Amino acid sequence: MSEADIRSVVVERELPFPPEKIWRALTQPHLMAEWLMKSDFRPEVGHGFNFTADWGVLDCEVLEVEPQRTLTYTWNGLGLVSTVTWTLEPTPGGARLRMEQVGFKPDQERAYRGATSGWPRFFDSLAELLGRID
Repeated sequence: MSEADIRSVVVERELPFPPEKIWRALTQPHLMAEWLMKSDFRPEVGHGFNFTADWGVLDCEVLEVEPQRTLTYTWNGLGLVSTVTWTLEPTPGGARLRMEQVGFKPDQERAYRGATSGWPRFFDSLAELLGRID
């Protein structure tokens, strides 16, 4: 299998909130639990953590942290070994948030379809959360 066979899911949205506020929602476990999943996350390179949902557990590790700009971690579970990268870019009206999950092999169609439909819903939940927190 070549690198060209590996697929990714990308979701990008302009949000009417400052990067600092979005960053908090991306990195504070109590906020992450409200829009993504429960976790023992810490924004520290090398920190191993889990995302926990009613369907299972993901084993993760923080790979890159550039506060209010970039966050990358592994996203491994249910046979999927992948990497999620968040990128924040300030805009005049708030920030552009981009998420890319890389690592879907050709035989992981179910996981790929799940991510393709799931990430936009996570973004909707994130935007809703950002609208009601200070």
